[in-house]
Amino acid sequence: MSSKSVVWSVVHDERQALIRDLETLAPAGWATPSLCAGWTVHDVLAHMIDVATTTRLGFVRRMIAAGGDFDRDNQTGVDRERAEDPAETLARFRGVAGRTATPPAPLATRLVEEFAHGEDIRRPLGLRRDYPVEHVVTALGYLAKTSQKWGGGKERAQRVRLVVTDADMVIGTGPEVRGTAIGLVLMLSGRQVGAGELTGPGAEM
Repeated sequence: MSSKSVVWSVVHDERQALIRDLETLAPAGWATPSLCAGWTVHDVLAHMIDVATTTRLGFVRRMIAAGGDFDRDNQTGVDRERAEDPAETLARFRGVAGRTATPPAPLATRLVEEFAHGEDIRRPLGLRRDYPVEHVVTALGYLAKTSQKWGGGKERAQRVRLVVTDADMVIGTGPEVRGTAIGLVLMLSGRQVGAGELTGPGAEM
C-alpha cells in the first residue's frame, strides 16, 4: 500500500477501536473531563466527528467564518456535532469512521488527531490501548518539527532531548526526557501525562 493508504488504514483502525471502547461506556462517563481543557469525553468525540468530515475547501470557508480563530472554529464544530444523547453522537462517529476527508494539512496530522484524542478520552476513563508504535513515532516526528501555532510542539521539543523508550528514536539536544512514543506525543501536544511517565532531567521543563 502507498504511505497515504497506510495512514488512512491506521486512522480507520483507531476510530473503530475507539468506537468499541465507548460502546459500553456508562451514561455518566460521557461527562468525564477529558485531557482537553474545558471539554468532556463527549465533547472530544463530537470534535472527532467534525474533524472526520472537514474537507480542504470546507476548512477554508469555516476559518473565514471564524475570523481565523482555530479555537472558535473547533468549538463551533463541537456544538454542531454533539447530540443531546451521547449514544447518538457515537452513532454519528460510527457513520463517518471510514471517511478520508482532511483539512489542508500534512497527512501526519491525521495520526496525531487519532492518537492524541484517543488518549484525551481513554486516560480519564481508565481505558488503555496499545497504539501501533511505528505510526505513533511518525506523529511524534511531525509534532517535533511543527510550530505550536500550527498544532505542533516544536518549541517544547527544542528545549530537550527526547528519547523514545519503545522505539529507536531520539530527537533534539539538551536535558533528556525519556518516555514512550505516546507519552511524548502527549507532552509535545501540551497534554498532562501520568506521574513518572516521563523521566530524565528535562521531564520537568
